[in-house]
Amino acid sequence: MACFIVPLTQAIATTAYRKSVEKKQSLTNSDSCLSPFTSHLSSLEKMLWGGSLMLVVDHIINGEVTWMYPFFTALETEGGWQTMLSEMLTVGVPMSVIVTAVWAVYCYAVEKKAVKA
Repeated sequence: MACFIVPLTQAIATTAYRKSVEKKQSLTNSDSCLSPFTSHLSSLEKMLWGGSLMLVVDHIINGEVTWMYPFFTALETEGGWQTMLSEMLTVGVPMSVIVTAVWAVYCYAVEKKAVKA
């Protein structure tokens, strides 16, 4: 019910970091300081935002997230915040780690292909 909060938070942090890197890059006018991972941040950003959006829609369709306070149906019961925290730690964190790992493999493959070419 709240597993999307972790990748959504990571998406927000990634967007903020990418914008700060772009700002620094525009001030120095050089591309040489970018690592292979930094140059592909937009890919990670798209993966996280897209996955988070799909999870939010899924949870709305399944009735786990509502438009009325407290928004999460788990919070309507006593101790519901513990259930949400548990789901965030057991489902949300592994999802974010897997998405980031897949992105890292993607970055490695793209850089390896660029070196061969």
